Amino acid sequence: MKQQYRNASVITDKRVIFNIHGNSYRLIVDIEYRLKIVFIVWFGTHKQYDKIDAKKVSYVKTNKK
Repeated sequence: MKQQYRNASVITDKRVIFNIHGNSYRLIVDIEYRLKIVFIVWFGTHKQYDKIDAKKVSYVKTNKK
């Protein structure tokens, strides 16, 4: 499933990619609709984005305090 909107692409039922600043940057988020929470999964340049798999990339949980 992939739906294209002006500045976003829905690639799964919960993962969305946003094109930012004229498509210079990409933001990948997971949306938990039931919980009304958006998780930022990845952010980087379009060049960096071309080197990852947008469906498989995941955020890294850190224990920084």
